[in-house]
Amino acid sequence: MELIFGQQAILSIVVHLFFIGVAWWALQALKFDLIVKTTDVLRARILFIFITIALGSAVAEFFLAYFYYSMQLKYLF
Repeated sequence: MELIFGQQAILSIVVHLFFIGVAWWALQALKFDLIVKTTDVLRARILFIFITIALGSAVAEFFLAYFYYSMQLKYLF
């Protein structure tokens, strides 16, 4: 039982990091400096990182939930 929890934990970590990386890569296509109207570069970068983490985590949670729900389908029949 502990092995299953460990496997789920490592899968969740890897999937979250992967999708945060994909979100970072995808958001590089935005002209973020045109959206943010500040001269403070540090605050703009921190906001960009927070947006990346939020988007990547949301997508990762969707895929993980889909995966876990599909694994539970075997108990339907």
